[in-house]
Amino acid sequence: MAEQEFTPVDFWFDPICPWAWIASRWILEVAKARPVRPRWHVMSLSVLNEDKPDLPEVYRDLLAAGWGPVRVCIAAEQEFGPQVLGPLYTALGTRFHHEKAPRERATYEAALAEAGLPARLAGAADATEYDEALRASHKEGIERVGYDVGTPVISVNGLSIFGPVVSPIPRGEAAGRLGDGVLLIAGTDGFFELKRSRTRDPIFD
Repeated sequence: MAEQEFTPVDFWFDPICPWAWIASRWILEVAKARPVRPRWHVMSLSVLNEDKPDLPEVYRDLLAAGWGPVRVCIAAEQEFGPQVLGPLYTALGTRFHHEKAPRERATYEAALAEAGLPARLAGAADATEYDEALRASHKEGIERVGYDVGTPVISVNGLSIFGPVVSPIPRGEAAGRLGDGVLLIAGTDGFFELKRSRTRDPIFD
């Protein structure tokens, strides 16, 4: 029997974004139901919004704290390869979005330990030496869809979209059907947007 071929789905995430977290759990569900394989990449809401002058103060505080997690992810990727990003993202996202853990060194160290990575990488949170690589990874993702959107960015077969923005997390065959639709949209030349106003908060269960 021929080995099954998997379609790679490139997924750009910022660990602090609740909508990206839901979408990331959805794509993992899709991978159980369809022959797709996620490949994880880092992008940054802090980078995306750093030159925007009129942001609410509470959002500015969130973005200021957002540098640490993405730097830790980039440091881990640089030292151990992109395959560590999936487990590290899961460990960070679980703590941020389910456990409401603070964005601080102790949280990073716990997530790194869960992902089988050395705790010393938590020091990258305050190290600007990783910002060039962070900006390059962010740019690779955001330029596929334009600067008027955010995270997540998904790229399939060279075609890219922002989203999906969905709540709660689709599971099982429902996740697979949504994946089918996203693949169809991504493969449609000239398709740009479907949107409606959000009427519920992120639901992580």
